Amino acid sequence: MTTTLIVPGLDGSPAPHWQHWWARTDPDAVMVEFADPHRPTPELWEATLAGMILRHPDSILVGHSLGAILIARMLARWPGLRISAAMLVAPADPANSDRLTRFQPIPQQRFDIPAVVVASHDDPWMSFGQAAQLAASWDAELLDLGYAGHVNVAAGFGPWPGGKIIRDRLAARILPQPALRPRFPRAVPHHVLARV
Repeated sequence: MTTTLIVPGLDGSPAPHWQHWWARTDPDAVMVEFADPHRPTPELWEATLAGMILRHPDSILVGHSLGAILIARMLARWPGLRISAAMLVAPADPANSDRLTRFQPIPQQRFDIPAVVVASHDDPWMSFGQAAQLAASWDAELLDLGYAGHVNVAAGFGPWPGGKIIRDRLAARILPQPALRPRFPRAVPHHVLARV
């Protein structure tokens, strides 16, 4: 089974966050632990994630918030790393916080792997329009969760089996020949995946 690397954002993903739940309930998932999740440093976070990818080649990355932006940075700046797919949940705009400004600008390069951006219409960290624009730039599918806030504990996302469903559908697209990869379905009802 392909390893899933869970990439948290600012301040980590302690219980009852869905990322913590996922790492605890999925034997093929590993949480990426950053040395200081409260003071993110792009270079240190990138080196930490790169080390995890080298230990788990061909993994699927599942990032939330700043973790999603970190994954985009990795794909743009570390093209030699073996990453199979990326799931970017509720990406956070670094311009929205002084604690995140060093993660600017957000890379706009096209990803060469299957990817999905999971976004919400009332996310305080990034507008749905900006998330849609990034998904288009990255050549990633856009999954509309409706009104799901920042897809975190405050928005009601503790255990989130729907996240694993999204990952499984993304994993099904990992084929040897990129031309044969089926597209991620665009019309997945958000109620199926939101708080399943």
